[in-house]
Amino acid sequence: MRRFLPSLPLSIAVLALWLLLVSDFGPGQLVIGLVLAIALPLFADMLKPERAHIGRLLMALRLGGTVFVDIVRSNIEVARRILGPERAITPGFVQVPLELGNIHGITVLASIITLTPGTVSAELSDDRRHLLVHCFNLKDADDVIDTIKTRYEAALKEIFP
Repeated sequence: MRRFLPSLPLSIAVLALWLLLVSDFGPGQLVIGLVLAIALPLFADMLKPERAHIGRLLMALRLGGTVFVDIVRSNIEVARRILGPERAITPGFVQVPLELGNIHGITVLASIITLTPGTVSAELSDDRRHLLVHCFNLKDADDVIDTIKTRYEAALKEIFP
């Protein structure tokens, strides 16, 4: 039965909403509603989204503070670079190897990187093991990787176990 109707409440809701939307409770609309009530939950069940489970809330608050400070610092640094000589800017890409396996943690990491002025998350590898990051001013790739891993990824591994 579970295979045929993965979510009985969802099926009932789909049927009820269909009948309310068409404002017709005739046999034809009831059949269409039943087909939708069976088909839509089956398709929705195929998506099977990963659920986010937050491990340490206090660590999340600390990380939020760290990100806030880094955003302020980066704003100042980017403004200084833009107002300075153009030759002083050295843009580049760096591949950041990831230990973080949780897709929600990876999404937060990519968002943090993009929110911080001067860096943009460009691409996640198919195996979710590397994140391509563009840096507005890349002087030392190893330093960028180390900063991302120690300041953000380490905390996110605890937040998203």
